[in-house]
Amino acid sequence: MATGKYQKWLAPEGRALLEGWARDGLTDAQIAHNIGIRRSTLYEWKRRYPDISDALKKGKEVVDREVENSLLKRAVGMKTKSTTYKMVKVNEDVLKVKRARFLNEYKLDHPDMSRQNLMMAAVENVPTYEQIPLIVNENELAPDTSAAIFWMKNRKPEQYRDHSFQELNNAQAEKARADVRKSNAEADIAEARAASEKDDRDDQMGELSKLLDTLTKETMDSVEEDGRGRAGDESRKTQSDVQSQTGASPATGAAQQKLETDD
Repeated sequence: MATGKYQKWLAPEGRALLEGWARDGLTDAQIAHNIGIRRSTLYEWKRRYPDISDALKKGKEVVDREVENSLLKRAVGMKTKSTTYKMVKVNEDVLKVKRARFLNEYKLDHPDMSRQNLMMAAVENVPTYEQIPLIVNENELAPDTSAAIFWMKNRKPEQYRDHSFQELNNAQAEKARADVRKSNAEADIAEARAASEKDDRDDQMGELSKLLDTLTKETMDSVEEDGRGRAGDESRKTQSDVQSQTGASPATGAAQQKLETDD
């Protein structure tokens, strides 16, 4: 233990400082650091010196009470006020009086300061503009469910244990599952609709393909028939041209063909 250090913290000034640190929310480790000792040494001081222990407890009780009050306000709801200010220029006569008063008081604390520096200090510390309240707004904060649950679980644990909220949790879980089922169903419906539209498009494409095949076949048949017709016409025209050049009649040609056949 740090011998000799604890006497300072047994004095009223030391206890007030310890209480203030605890009231500000500092932990024991932070308070020990501020004192310049280890945390284990502070624990030993608290055990051996009731004045130090009481000062820390008193400070922590104050901040604990403040937190408790804030939690209660959040649990039951609260009203807050906010003020809107307007900057206005100070009246010349009023400004002169304020600066003269400041100058006289400041000169007493700084007797060796020159008048020019005193005037500069007065101008700097007594501004030309000042704030005046314009509108006061009241805002109401709704009760916070989480704060209310935390409060009741700690104030009445036998009535508001975790299992007391099981029904609420189950209801919330069931709602979440229902939302998931709904989302899945909507997704399935959208998928089925998309598949149906795709099948309809496939059927339409099939019908168009069959129609194109039929038209293509008919066109090809027509082209082949026209080709055979033109070929027959050209054959007959060629035979006629040959007979015309040889001077043989069609009958003579037929008789010659028959003799050639008999031979």
